Amino acid sequence: MNEHTHTHTHTGAAVSPDVSFLSVMLSLVARSLRASGCQGSRRSIATVISGNKTSKLVRERLKEEVEKMKSEVSGFRPSLVVLQVGDRDDSNLYISTKLKAAAEIGIDATHVRLPDTATQDEVLQSIVSVNENPSVHGLIVQLPLDSVNPISTQLITNAVSPEKDVDGLTCINAGKLSRGDLSDCFIPCTPNGCMELIRQTDVSVVGKHAVVIGRSKIVGAPMHDLLLWSHATVTTCHSKTADLPEQVGRADILVVGAGRAHMVRGEWVKEGAVVIDCGINHIPDETKASGKRVVGDVHYASANQRAGFITPVPGGVGPMTVAMLMENTVQSARRFLMKSQTRR
Repeated sequence: MNEHTHTHTHTGAAVSPDVSFLSVMLSLVARSLRASGCQGSRRSIATVISGNKTSKLVRERLKEEVEKMKSEVSGFRPSLVVLQVGDRDDSNLYISTKLKAAAEIGIDATHVRLPDTATQDEVLQSIVSVNENPSVHGLIVQLPLDSVNPISTQLITNAVSPEKDVDGLTCINAGKLSRGDLSDCFIPCTPNGCMELIRQTDVSVVGKHAVVIGRSKIVGAPMHDLLLWSHATVTTCHSKTADLPEQVGRADILVVGAGRAHMVRGEWVKEGAVVIDCGINHIPDETKASGKRVVGDVHYASANQRAGFITPVPGGVGPMTVAMLMENTVQSARRFLMKSQTRR
């Protein structure tokens, strides 16, 4: 008997020695399994958080909401404009995905493409005309701006009316998010999609240690703010972080948006952590017709042996980014309707 074993005096019905011995043995076995971390219920492989499935649920909900708006106000449709400068293949692909999602939900989406000879003033004029059009509820400027002329991305991004900035990239919306005014701003689509995926796990963010790798305006910085105002304790890591494996190892929730293939190794990941991978990287793969395949910033094959939940690449964060753009557009249309009804 060790110091933690207690003897109990049983009164009442006698217990057979065999049953008593068996129960003691079972309890000792269970205790040794717990001590060695080999509980029967413990997963040896992470649960996959599907962005494809979750985004489908979001799109179905938005479709119902748009139908409701149309029934309430005859002839009303949420409207989105996608402004592109130049003709980059990758931009064309992203835009076609957005237009397809919009059509499926019932959003009027218009693609405005300016030539690669467009000047900064011409791009600004296009933005102002959309800002002033009351029938348009959302405007996104597809980046990068592919022009032969010098154009300030920051100037163009901030020219979008904050009320129509469904990408959440203007200084006004970024400022509101950083201050915690979440109900009065548009949240950037990728971090918003990441939060939705975390919600799918039923893991509470409150009080957890969250680590964000990357500090971009589109992913890392707003992700930090969202997790912070969701009451996590947040650490942001970046290219100058000295002890990255150590920081990753402390994360209950890990969000990676660094843009480097397989940068995060599985052995760094804390056992049972929620891992959200925002990376989209192409690496050579001779087995594929294109000669390459898409991978994330996390080494999936090793990380899914330790994580509790993990997003795949592709099929994780990517579909959620588009779904959240639609969410913001519908939200903007709803605000517009409420304002117009208040004015009556």
